[in-house]
Amino acid sequence: MSKHYDAVIVGAGIIGAATLHQYVETYPQKTVLLIEKESQSALHQTGRNSGVIHAGVYYPPHSLKSQYCIEGLHDTLSWCKTYNLPFEQCGKLIVATNDNELERLETLYQNCKENGLQPTKVSGERLSSMEPNIVGKEAIWVKMTGITDYSQICRSFINLAHDTKRVDMLFNCVVKSIEEKHNEVSIAVLQNSTGSNDGQEEIDIHCDQLICCAGAYADTLIRSQGLTPDFKIMPFKGVYHRLSEQFNNVSKRLIYPVPDPAMPFLGVHLTKMIGGYTTVGPNAALALGREAYSNFPALSEIYRTLSYGGLYKLLWQYKSSVASELTSSFSKRYYAELVKRYCPAVCVEHFSDYSKPGIRAQAVSDSGKLLHDFKFVKTERVLHVGNAPSPAATSAMPIARAIIKEMA
Repeated sequence: MSKHYDAVIVGAGIIGAATLHQYVETYPQKTVLLIEKESQSALHQTGRNSGVIHAGVYYPPHSLKSQYCIEGLHDTLSWCKTYNLPFEQCGKLIVATNDNELERLETLYQNCKENGLQPTKVSGERLSSMEPNIVGKEAIWVKMTGITDYSQICRSFINLAHDTKRVDMLFNCVVKSIEEKHNEVSIAVLQNSTGSNDGQEEIDIHCDQLICCAGAYADTLIRSQGLTPDFKIMPFKGVYHRLSEQFNNVSKRLIYPVPDPAMPFLGVHLTKMIGGYTTVGPNAALALGREAYSNFPALSEIYRTLSYGGLYKLLWQYKSSVASELTSSFSKRYYAELVKRYCPAVCVEHFSDYSKPGIRAQAVSDSGKLLHDFKFVKTERVLHVGNAPSPAATSAMPIARAIIKEMA
């Protein structure tokens, strides 16, 4: 089988899906193919996050991340309203529980103001009035923050694009190699239609342009083109615990701790979810494999992770927090103590048996630095989304517009 397309997009997570939709909107007469290695869309980062529609609280003013996030918030809310998808603009409270956090809270407040978020300072007394189950010395209320189901948004992008009849889709299909020529891109893929090695079929795809939105496999596809990136995707697992039903209405808003500026993640937060339940999470610990949600990964995945020199430089840089994150991965009681700082009613006994792990695809440089911003690796006919950090789900539509503009 061999076919030529105007464009091929690899990856049916929310970035790939949004890019597909944007491409079809921009070039309604062109043909495009979506390739996904799983049997359906949104099975990894898109379907395993907290569902928060971020407002840009933590990102430097005037930065690309803050710009995309604020644009993405309005885009996401508008999309949900237009296509009758679930959302709630419940707002979030960032709660300082001790004197050391008050100064950091003030910094966040000023950052919110500069980003145009119109934050409100909340005293400890007013906090108790707004959220009787939450305690703290002071808080910031960001009304613009919301929640949604990104899996549904992702599917809506794909379905609308597919309805144009100019979009083909290949699922259960793994890209093996990418060859860029002077007049086209050739892609060798392996499709598994039966779930066994006997059912694998090799397919050659040709296109004018290729866009790779491969998430945890971004660096793998870059290398499959014969390029050598100066970073590697490292998998960090975060676990969300669902609280028992008595906590379904524990708060009207999202409740976040004040993040430690020395840490790259936001801390364990209390999240009301679409569906009416509440979760706590996530933590952030190194996973041994890119899809090691619960099962022990293949030895090749373990080697891939642990053989990277940049990882050890990173872990050394954050050595003071590595123990804490590992402890929270193995001890629900310790995890509960993190939540009790701002929600004293939560105990380990309130954690249900359900826990939802997600794995964040984090680009780490060879020198051991986290890549905090978006990173594209581009040649004449191919663009790889090398790093799409949080809030990538919120920012999916602005990111997609930037990708299509970059490929014009």
